[in-house]
Amino acid sequence: MSKRYFELTDDLYIPERWDLDAPLDERGQRLAESLFTAGEPVTCEGPLRLPLRAYDGVALDFTEAGVGIPVVSARLAAVFAERASRDTQLLPVQVEAHPEPFFLLVCTRRAEWEEPSHRAGPPRLDFTRVGDAQVFRARGWQTLLVTEELKQALEAVGGTGLRFWELPTGSGADAGAAVETQRQVQERRERAETARLAFWRTLGAEDEQARIPLMDHGLWPGHRQAWRVLRRAGGNTLLVTDGLSDPFPEHDEPSVGFGLELLLETDSEMKEVHKNWPLQLLQRVGDELARSEPVREAVKAGPFCLDVSGKRMPTLLVTQEGRVGVLLGVESGTLPGHFTLPEGDVRLVTVKALLPAEFAYVTERGAEGREQLARYFSHSSEEHLSRARRRSVLPRLR
Repeated sequence: MSKRYFELTDDLYIPERWDLDAPLDERGQRLAESLFTAGEPVTCEGPLRLPLRAYDGVALDFTEAGVGIPVVSARLAAVFAERASRDTQLLPVQVEAHPEPFFLLVCTRRAEWEEPSHRAGPPRLDFTRVGDAQVFRARGWQTLLVTEELKQALEAVGGTGLRFWELPTGSGADAGAAVETQRQVQERRERAETARLAFWRTLGAEDEQARIPLMDHGLWPGHRQAWRVLRRAGGNTLLVTDGLSDPFPEHDEPSVGFGLELLLETDSEMKEVHKNWPLQLLQRVGDELARSEPVREAVKAGPFCLDVSGKRMPTLLVTQEGRVGVLLGVESGTLPGHFTLPEGDVRLVTVKALLPAEFAYVTERGAEGREQLARYFSHSSEEHLSRARRRSVLPRLR
């Protein structure tokens, strides 16, 4: 029986999970993520530190900090040290606000590719060249690849934050066909991303420096999460999801994923976007939509209200239950409601943060309250803008 291999990724859909930034050296200088993901041993001056990127939360045994840097707890580090000592390097790191020991996991093994002769077929990962490696990296994957034996050992200790995806290990035509399919999926996604970017640039100037790094996998259609930051004339900032309309890779027919993207506008320039509450709010709303098809369908049907965690949100927005309410789908006089991708139309859904009293109002009155509030916002100077410091509109509704 042939060996089985798995892609090991960070489980992004654990509620209230922490969010770690890239590591810092002893001088407080940010270290390049590529240093830890090249598949080679690392030499750097310690002690190393990991700051929180956006907010603290549930600590996990396995996390990808920054852009794809594996971070493991002491109990998972023990498994890697025992089962894959020849393939890994464990660097102690101090995680902000967490005194317990953690380690940066550096994979020091790379697998080779078999190139086709005379263009007989696409290149493929040659598992016969993996040898005795228990964990390795390979061109084409941003994450770790592990054996079934190591997967089972990690699961046996009850490691949290782990998510595994089985890799095709066939040979010859089967493996070639799998890689060709992967190439076609990538091309479809790139066409969608290119078209979306062209649309985003009609709304504002993309801030490349403030762009939030994408994260692989999760429940988004293309198994990756991404966001963009757009600067509008007058100083406003647009935060948008950039992947909820990715084509489903498993669908052969035209696809725009969930058929929507989210947009949140603020009246602030926000120099450090990833540390500010509007991005955290947008991320939490995106998570809710990705998890729930009924919620997505309700959002497409008209204005819809939901609530998300109020952790590290402005006090003025947080309800007594520790939640923040949002109204989705407020019509805007300056933004289109739809845009077109190569494989279909996509709805652009605005996200507006509600004050606690406004959220209570729509919760009590249901659809009628949502529509009434959405109409008022649409015809006021507020529109879809999200601000923590503003007056409630309820006195003008009653």
